[in-house]
Amino acid sequence: MTLPACPKCHSEYTYEDGAMLVCPECAHEWSAEDGAAQSEVKVVKDAVGNLLQDGDSVSVIKDLKVKGSSLVVKVGTKVKNIRLVDGDHDIDCKIDGIGAMKLKSEFVKKV
Repeated sequence: MTLPACPKCHSEYTYEDGAMLVCPECAHEWSAEDGAAQSEVKVVKDAVGNLLQDGDSVSVIKDLKVKGSSLVVKVGTKVKNIRLVDGDHDIDCKIDGIGAMKLKSEFVKKV
């Protein structure tokens, strides 16, 4: 019997622990019954309610201070080729003049 890959990190080295499946690489645990449900794509919406996907372009709708520096991401800044991630800040991106950043989807609008 082949066990499914980890829905979180896609590792193929999963193992059974009672009724649960466990990933030794990221320590994610899930039950075999809901494994398919957890592997679904997370729904992320922008400030207006549009669905966001990897590779979309967005525009910042509010001035955002960059933590730990005096830089500010100004309103209207366009961000290309976003990547959706799990966590409090659900967008990974690279902004010209600032560099790699994480943004919250509530502060962007799909272009």
